[in-house]
Amino acid sequence: MDAALGPPEGLAANREDLTPMMSQYVELCAAYDDALLLFQMGDFYEAFCGAAETISRELEITLTQREDSTGTYPMAGIPIDNAATYVETLLDAGYRIAIAEQVEDADEATGVVDRAVTRVVTPGTVVEDELLAPANNYVACLAADVAGETHDTTIEPAVDEATDAETDGGTSAKSSTEPGAEPSGTTYAVAFVDVSTGEFRATSADSRGVIQDELDRLAPAEIVLAPEVSRENFDVDCMVTPHDAAAFEPEAARERIASYAPRPDAVFECEAEIRAAGALLAYAEHTQATDGELGHVTRLTRYDPRDRMGLGATALRSLDVFENPSDDEHTLVAVLDETSCALGRRELDRWLRRPLLDRAAIEARLDAVEELTRDSLVREEARELLREVYDVERLAARVSRGRANARDLRALKATLDVVPRLRETLADAESDLLVECREGFDALDDVRGLIGRAIQAEPPAEITEGGVIAPGFDDDLDDLRTTAREGREWVASLEDRERERTGIDSLSVGHTEVHGYYIEVTNPNLDRVPEEYTRRQTLKNSERFYTPELERREDEILGAAERADAREHQLFTDIRSEIAAETGRIQRLADHLASLDVLRTLAGVAVENDYARPAFGKDGIEIREGRHPVVERHAEFVPNDADLCGERFAIITGPNMAGKSTYMRQIALIAILAQMGSFVPAQEARLPIVDRVFTRVGASDDIAGGQSTFMREMAELTDILHGATESSLVLLDEVGRGTSTTDGEAIARAVTEFIHDEIGATTLFATHYHGLTDLAEKLDGVQTLQFAADRTDGEVTFLHTVADGAASASYGVDVARLAGVPEPVVERSRELVAVGAAEHAHGDRNRDDDSSEADDDSGRPDDDPAAETDPDEAAIPDEIVAELRSLRIAETTPVEALVRLDGLKRRLDDENH
Repeated sequence: MDAALGPPEGLAANREDLTPMMSQYVELCAAYDDALLLFQMGDFYEAFCGAAETISRELEITLTQREDSTGTYPMAGIPIDNAATYVETLLDAGYRIAIAEQVEDADEATGVVDRAVTRVVTPGTVVEDELLAPANNYVACLAADVAGETHDTTIEPAVDEATDAETDGGTSAKSSTEPGAEPSGTTYAVAFVDVSTGEFRATSADSRGVIQDELDRLAPAEIVLAPEVSRENFDVDCMVTPHDAAAFEPEAARERIASYAPRPDAVFECEAEIRAAGALLAYAEHTQATDGELGHVTRLTRYDPRDRMGLGATALRSLDVFENPSDDEHTLVAVLDETSCALGRRELDRWLRRPLLDRAAIEARLDAVEELTRDSLVREEARELLREVYDVERLAARVSRGRANARDLRALKATLDVVPRLRETLADAESDLLVECREGFDALDDVRGLIGRAIQAEPPAEITEGGVIAPGFDDDLDDLRTTAREGREWVASLEDRERERTGIDSLSVGHTEVHGYYIEVTNPNLDRVPEEYTRRQTLKNSERFYTPELERREDEILGAAERADAREHQLFTDIRSEIAAETGRIQRLADHLASLDVLRTLAGVAVENDYARPAFGKDGIEIREGRHPVVERHAEFVPNDADLCGERFAIITGPNMAGKSTYMRQIALIAILAQMGSFVPAQEARLPIVDRVFTRVGASDDIAGGQSTFMREMAELTDILHGATESSLVLLDEVGRGTSTTDGEAIARAVTEFIHDEIGATTLFATHYHGLTDLAEKLDGVQTLQFAADRTDGEVTFLHTVADGAASASYGVDVARLAGVPEPVVERSRELVAVGAAEHAHGDRNRDDDSSEADDDSGRPDDDPAAETDPDEAAIPDEIVAELRSLRIAETTPVEALVRLDGLKRRLDDENH
């Protein structure tokens, strides 16, 4: 165990010898032994021993010492007022943080102040505004059930993930009896919860790949694993957390779910889902510690991934939907995100991650977007009003958990005040979704009225220091405030009255926290002090006194103020609880506000960028003057048509940098936009409903994982060939590179034939293997497209336009020159290209001659070695042949290959001369 976690070494064994405070610290460390404990001491969170050394190192703060009767211990602390910044750093470093706070007033404590862990902060269960981004923050839970097996059976990771074929619609290529194979009958389940909003959903599948896709799609910040699930079975890039195995027991899980949904089996479809959902709720409750049940998790939802377009991590990454390696502004979400509020921003993210498959639902969204594109007044009014909307989803969660302050309630009211105006803005709406939004705009008049009557317009942040409840709301509170106020007014006038009565002009009245109210008289005037004054405190140059009336008024003021503060706090918590009972209504309102914000945003983007409404049919993809929505925002762009109706497999050739990859990506992005309910960057677009987008685009390796670029390509290709269906859209870019030309072209040809013959998916295949273009003549439904280039006076210009037919050249040397490759290398490359072309032409002539000789049938036997040996090859020295065969092509850069090839050629020339 990390020395920073669990009981401090050397202390746990001697608890009876520790001071009460250190014993309390050790006890809490033991109870939360998987977390870094921050222990409140006054205005600081402190840590001791190994935890202190870790905090000092990670946060770059000073390591100090604590010394008591039992010894000296390393100590480090952070200020409570600025704790969020430090906690964020510790989370980024991979730690869970247990916050132990003083739950007893230090002034009232007898002995050591009682402390308890009130929160366990983890990446997936963060609820603090300072630590949250606008996007959803999910923690996921994975469980698995094997038919006929008990739940303590561990599902071992697959031996070779590259050949693991569990993807959408696919079946494993392995036998269930092979080592490391997925057990037959395995059901995987995953549940997700956003503790900050209350969103909860779960699903299951017989395929591990389907669940992997859901993890990729929702990108949780943390994953909780059931005992039977191995981390190696899933590709995760977040904190992985084991949890109490008892929480995964079916009956325990059902019992946990029952407090949120009375009939767990009516919500979830299988035991794996129930176990994942129940354990996740238990874990989320555990992290909230003293808050207990998550009252804002009001809707446990079961969904089927097959109801949405499949977008795995590879597709999302290749298409720059949410992230771009060089600039986050060069993403699809950056183009679309003109949302006005945090609710809309999260909803936009959800629509993008899970485009629809149901045509009626897609058309309903498009109807609403189209109506808003036509009515600029409604669109702009909605935009301005939604800017006044607070994040009521997270506000409702804080209210439900008892963490909302008075300012949170005023923010909720400010949002509710906007709702009637939004309803009026949509008064003439006709499309179904806009009407649904209008009718769903519940202003919660009871809640709005309560907050307006009860909470001060500009309350303090703290709810324990008074000034929270508005005058006139509670008679008892008003009486206490009147008593305290009149008492303070009496004290304020006391100074003038006593000066006049005693004749002491320097007499003053004051107050301290320790001694209370006093009358102060300087030493030269002490002989004029009235007899009823009683000495309270002696100072160097004066004396402080009190009178029976002043003492009575003090008790009255302080008593009334304390009772008023207590009364205010009780009133506030009662009001908050009353509002918490309406959490479901607030969440439904948030759903409608979010939907309107996204619909309005998509309409605004469509108008601003000249997007067109897509149409849907079954004939294939047909786009006129399509554009790449991201590229056109940052560079000059040439629109292109796409016709993949009768011939749904396009082999695309042409120069590097001509636009092949951009063209393929823009078609995929247009499909995604259309099915999320958006207009698309084109003059016209007619599209089929795509069940999944697959991409094999770009090159990367995984050195730590032992995978070369070529192996990664083949793994991605495996997923496509096992998972694609006739309704899928497949993008392939340079399949087969990274190995020998012969092997690469053979793989590319076989892949083309397999997709064409066995799958039938709509496919765009960009390649430099020009030999593949002959497949257009051999296979029905295959067409060739090319990107043209113009060479004038030795300079190449890329036209970025697509045309029918195959390209005649790749212009690789010209691209190398544009990239800045040294001129000698460029010129030598041109020479080698020319030599290769001449030799190729010579070889063609020889083949023609051989062919004619074969027609003459010389009688040479078919197994005669001479019949299979090229005379030129026979003349190559053995050592050069051996060196060629030893070359590791996949690990050789293009420049290295040119240098080696040049060297071999020179040696061969020397041999021949």
